[in-house]
Amino acid sequence: MKITRIRVYQTDLPYVGGTYVWGANNPLSASRSSVVVVDTDAGLSGCGEFAPCGENYMIAHSEGVAALAKLAAPQLLGQDPRQLSRMERLLDNVTQGHGYAKAPFDAAFWDILGKATDQPVWMLMGGKLTDGAPMYRVAPQKELSETIAEMNRYRDDGYRQFQIKVGGDWFSDIDRIRETVPLLQAGENALADANQGWRVDNAIRVARATQDLDFILEQPCKTYDECQQVRRVAQQPMKLDECVTDINIARRIVNDRGAEICCLKISNLGGLSKARRVRDFLIDHGISVVSEDTWGGQITSSAVAHFATSTPEEMLQNTTDLMNYNTRNTGIGGPSVSKGKLYAPDEPGLGVTPDFDSLGDPVADYRLDAA
Repeated sequence: MKITRIRVYQTDLPYVGGTYVWGANNPLSASRSSVVVVDTDAGLSGCGEFAPCGENYMIAHSEGVAALAKLAAPQLLGQDPRQLSRMERLLDNVTQGHGYAKAPFDAAFWDILGKATDQPVWMLMGGKLTDGAPMYRVAPQKELSETIAEMNRYRDDGYRQFQIKVGGDWFSDIDRIRETVPLLQAGENALADANQGWRVDNAIRVARATQDLDFILEQPCKTYDECQQVRRVAQQPMKLDECVTDINIARRIVNDRGAEICCLKISNLGGLSKARRVRDFLIDHGISVVSEDTWGGQITSSAVAHFATSTPEEMLQNTTDLMNYNTRNTGIGGPSVSKGKLYAPDEPGLGVTPDFDSLGDPVADYRLDAA
């Protein structure tokens, strides 16, 4: 089997809630999604997707995928995409870092391997260890009355985990946490997610001012070392997110016992292949994980769902249905949602196909006969 064509598509994904605000006043009304489609001479195609949570998120932007495709296409065309490790090494040899741009290519290769072997990706990644992954839902930075109303709507839909967006004005964030966390009902939990937004001293102030409340403190500061300064003072369990970028930081977290929970954003880690290695390492050392990504539509959500499904249930904190955060599609099919849980498709591969009507014309198109 050989790769004969690589296409890149781009489309905007408007946020279903109008404006999504996170961290230190970072509004997002739409995310630019990049979809990679890989065709083969065997008649099988695979797809993958990357969408940033704003163009300044972790220095990841929508133009990176097309830029990588231009560099990588000559190396990838003619290769067998089923050889996942070989394909991963080829991409890493093309450019150092920029895992977010490599992630949709990696997902497309997993998709093709699943179709070639007539197995869903969750089976290839270890089997169905979670049958219905519990989801969290974001309560964006809005007026408290609006946040309460959103939580009630999500609760009616079966959600039991809520992410409270903070990370702006630390003093107001204390009030927001103190007003919102007591609204939790039996069996529910909350995460106060600063998205790297606080200075160390202010994060410590927030942790101390809310130490009597039961919630998870998520990524209070920008760097791992800064988060560890807060951890030495905070009474709350800590979840790390944006700073979890590769296996090396995972080793530091394990050695330092630097967190109770790690959020594994597939694109942040460079794709499903690298994310699986990080996940298994953390789980082997007793650290729970979250399966998610920076943003995305049905294609990203399918990769997230397969990743969650192949994670041991007792070590999976939660996941999310990114496709339901948007008013536009990137794929047809994909995961399903029922009573606050995310279910991966059982069809071969990712179980999703690109929605070409929504994606429009490709922004880049490379063919083997033109390479």
